[in-house]
Amino acid sequence: MKILYGVPGEGMGHATRAKVVLEHLIKDHEIRIVSSDRAYIFLKKVFPGQTHEIKGFHLAFKDGVVSKSRTSVLTLKNAPENIIVNFRKYRDLQDSFAPDLVISDFESFAYLYARYYKLPVISIDNMQIIDRGILDIKIPESEKVNYAIAKGIVRSKLPKCNTYLISAFFEARLRKKDSILVPPIIRKEILQAKRQRKNHILVYQSSYGKNSILNTLKQLPNELFYLYGFNKEEDHGNVKMKKFSEAAFIENFSSAKAVFANGGYSFISEALFLNKPICSVPIKNQFEQYVNGAYVQKMGYGKMLPDFDLDRIKSFLYDLPVFQKQVNTYMQKDNSRLFTVLDEVIAGITTHKK
Repeated sequence: MKILYGVPGEGMGHATRAKVVLEHLIKDHEIRIVSSDRAYIFLKKVFPGQTHEIKGFHLAFKDGVVSKSRTSVLTLKNAPENIIVNFRKYRDLQDSFAPDLVISDFESFAYLYARYYKLPVISIDNMQIIDRGILDIKIPESEKVNYAIAKGIVRSKLPKCNTYLISAFFEARLRKKDSILVPPIIRKEILQAKRQRKNHILVYQSSYGKNSILNTLKQLPNELFYLYGFNKEEDHGNVKMKKFSEAAFIENFSSAKAVFANGGYSFISEALFLNKPICSVPIKNQFEQYVNGAYVQKMGYGKMLPDFDLDRIKSFLYDLPVFQKQVNTYMQKDNSRLFTVLDEVIAGITTHKK
């Protein structure tokens, strides 16, 4: 079967997860990939003959917070050029490839392509839990507007797909029969990493300013921190800033006694797979990150903090043994459940088409 796979360019989590799925699909199917920006560059290196560049959507930030107004202005400013470029890509793909099926990881180009050419669509992502799942967490007043906005965006972005495979690290009831809950997608490097527990804490954070993070962490002189996210190699006593190296990052990740991060789904999923207690500080105005952080706390895997606050961090560190005991109960062997479900869904679509 010929499959067109759409991956958003905003953030690298989608790209690393898509790589896992694509490496499985390419064994039995002919694949073409559409993406933009950093995700396109990453996927082009792995699948050079199958990856095509499109124009994508971008979030705009102000002081580490998603700016709704700036995002809207940026989207409107780039819309005319993006539409022209992407429409040309539609024609090129139809002339040179003519897919039978589309898979979208919360990506609009591939989805709209499917709608235009009346093709079946499978959605694979974690975002759909916001609309199609029943969230068993308390949503405070301060997050209700963000919840309504996020739910509206998720509901309207990929409506009426044939099947929704929803990736989640927590159990949730689903509201619709066309939806299937699957475990997180874990990349091969993490699956193969050796779990250890050394005396350092991995900090993966760039949403807050470097100086703010450094000043907070340096007030914990009895703890050793490896700080990633600013791509700098600097020694600040108990805080070691690191330039990004995948091998070094995974070694520091898999051997950490705990991790600090925002509320990104991929990092949290990998931390749970490695059985690491999590201190989550979600980016403000990103409700999906709030959901991830809230479930980390609800399930006893760590704490969700509203900001990078010293006293709250001390509280997290004090309770580390409790979090470690609970996170050790998190069990996921590999990606086999996702692959089995995906293959069954594709086989069902193929049979129906025949």
